[in-house]
Amino acid sequence: MRTALLCASALFLAAPAMAHPDVTPEDRLVHDSMLVLDTHLDTPMLFERPGWDFGALNRYEYDGSQVDLPRMAEGGLDGGFFVIYLGQGELNPAAYAEARDRALLRAAAIQRVIAANSDRIALATTADDAERLHREGKKIAFQSIENSWPLGEDLSLLTTFHRLGVRMAGPVHSRNNQFADSTTDTPRWRGLSPLGRRWVAEMNRLGMLIDASHSSDAAFDQMLELSQVPIVLSHSGPKAIFDHPRNIDDDRLRRLAAKGGVMFINSIFLVAHDSSPERQEINRRHANWHNLDAQQRRQLLADRAALDAQRPYTTADFDLHMRSLLHSVRVMGVDHVGLGADWDGGGGVIGMEDVTALPRITARLRREGFSEADIAKIMGGNLLRVMRQAEAFAAQSRP
Repeated sequence: MRTALLCASALFLAAPAMAHPDVTPEDRLVHDSMLVLDTHLDTPMLFERPGWDFGALNRYEYDGSQVDLPRMAEGGLDGGFFVIYLGQGELNPAAYAEARDRALLRAAAIQRVIAANSDRIALATTADDAERLHREGKKIAFQSIENSWPLGEDLSLLTTFHRLGVRMAGPVHSRNNQFADSTTDTPRWRGLSPLGRRWVAEMNRLGMLIDASHSSDAAFDQMLELSQVPIVLSHSGPKAIFDHPRNIDDDRLRRLAAKGGVMFINSIFLVAHDSSPERQEINRRHANWHNLDAQQRRQLLADRAALDAQRPYTTADFDLHMRSLLHSVRVMGVDHVGLGADWDGGGGVIGMEDVTALPRITARLRREGFSEADIAKIMGGNLLRVMRQAEAFAAQSRP
């Protein structure tokens, strides 16, 4: 019985997803003609999960994952920034040393997985690399650091990670650290710390994009003022759509655009989510999907369905996500908005549960009257533009 169930599951996993009825063949042709990049892929957290294969087709409904190479192909996602992320610990030398080593191992895991799938995807460090790989028919893997806590107080480690290919980093995550205040913590530094200000200068010198997502409003203001090149929000949204500390008010969005920056729209902070202990337990079991037997998997899916019927994780849908994106374009202009859904890090909405649904965004933008040139900016062009600005500043700063 168990063998038959697993065989049936394998056939189901291999079946192509149904096409979205709001995406016409012409929409799909337009989407596939563009370079589509997302600035925040938390998928590397899955790379060390036993039995999980980035090169194989996985299903969100089963293991909660949202990005793999087959689904990138199905959704026309050409690549993006694969994130080196660690949950933050203490602010002391021992914790910094341990976090540094774990971050280096996460970077090694990214490079190991990319190398294992080198016929389909390759590492990139420049905007030109991305365009070259796209012409060659390969997916694109940039690397970023979410939360610079693992650097400790040693800014020379930015050079180490730069040499490993990292091209974007944020100073802080959900708790204050040695560099900055978090938007979801009680202010300590009133923005950036003195070390955080030096971090900004070093990021500029190396040509790495400064990511202000998760930073407090004061830290955002200071990074915007101090940086010699445009900064970005790799996975944020407008506070006008949902008043959450992780979202940004319209005035700051206008100032970000005036400085040439870009906000890449996430798909999390659109409504309040269910974060109950029951939901956390379901998520813990999903993370262990590949170690469950057939009966345990059936029970997990039944338990999740029962919880969703009582208290869904989210009520946010694709239309609300598009309201967020369109509001941002109205406030900032089409040159300052991109995609950063926070896939595999909590992102996704009803009707856009994984990256296979990305053509829906292109289709909706076409219905809204956007030109193909402007859609291409949102899909990836704006990211490449700010990367080139950071690269050019670093080049002219070298002795």
